[in-house]
Amino acid sequence: MNRTDFMKYYSRLEKGSISRRDFMKLTGLGYAAAVVAACAPATGGASAPVAAANLGTRLELTTWPNYHNLENFEAFTKKTGVNINTSIFGSNEEMLAKLQAGGTGWDVFVPTNYTISTYVKLGLIEPLDLSRLPNFDQASYEARFLAESKVAGDNSLYAIPKNWGSTGYIVRSSKVSEKMTSWKDFFDMTMDKYSGKTTIHDYQMTSIGNALKYFGYSFNSVAPNELAKAEQLLLDVKPHLFAITSDYQPPVRNGDAYIAMAWTGDALQVKRDLPDTEYVIGTEGGEIWEDNWALVKDAPHKDAAYAFLNFMLEPKIGAEETNGHGYPQVDARATALLPDKMKNDPIMYPAQQLLTPLEFGAAVCLTDPNRAELWARVKSAA
Repeated sequence: MNRTDFMKYYSRLEKGSISRRDFMKLTGLGYAAAVVAACAPATGGASAPVAAANLGTRLELTTWPNYHNLENFEAFTKKTGVNINTSIFGSNEEMLAKLQAGGTGWDVFVPTNYTISTYVKLGLIEPLDLSRLPNFDQASYEARFLAESKVAGDNSLYAIPKNWGSTGYIVRSSKVSEKMTSWKDFFDMTMDKYSGKTTIHDYQMTSIGNALKYFGYSFNSVAPNELAKAEQLLLDVKPHLFAITSDYQPPVRNGDAYIAMAWTGDALQVKRDLPDTEYVIGTEGGEIWEDNWALVKDAPHKDAAYAFLNFMLEPKIGAEETNGHGYPQVDARATALLPDKMKNDPIMYPAQQLLTPLEFGAAVCLTDPNRAELWARVKSAA
């Protein structure tokens, strides 16, 4: 496929007019930054980039949908000669199961805060060698987020915060006349006036957590009686959903869905193109989270992984990431480089009264069998 055709399909992917699955079918290449680099204009008879021989030519990255500025990946490839192959996942449970099965070949992945202690306990990640990350400045990171990258009683840093955000929902106000403010609104209106026009995440942490908030319970509850109520709510709402998906931008953009459980950056990305998009953090509370850069313990391309991580920790690169995807930075140096419009955006930085009741996800939610079985029953229900 030539560069023109590839960029045409990539533009459609970014706008949400085709799904990732269709993008992979059309290009035969998948969501891989290496392809973007390969399609860049040739630089003539230039020799291989410095350090390419030491780093190899390949890096395996596992991450989330709509979560990177691919121009940064292209720049890294141009600088080092290392091509980045990207795999997209929809939940931390999927990531964990894949790593536990072994043989992934992954180098770098992007786990959420509440999973770190489990990865450490299972021996899937190890403390980072900070001497290989000169661009990391611990003093520039907000303590509450940095603490989520450690484990209790251990001062080692197992991951480095990438971005943070909240979990709420987006509403197309031109399609939804009511002013929605709560998780009760979200679920009740889905089962009534907007039946068939709502999506929830394909992710037990947030879908169960937000169903728990409907009843005023903790986002992280594992109490059997509370989970039973959340399950019944999800079973009741399921026939009224357009889809259960973590890749919800396409149906919102094309009008199949008017309401969608959403993360911060996706809300901002959709609003850039569809100004009638509103982002709601439920008044009952919900989730605040931070994602991390982490290296797999048995990463086959560890030198390239450290080089990539150090590159992404440059404040300028971090700011360009946020400019691209709309998720707030954890590194104050990168935040300072953002335009004022972003620093003052209420989607990225909600009012404090909305943030105060939010909870960080708890490690028990990742491994609790009752939550896992609940979600399996919801997914398989007719």
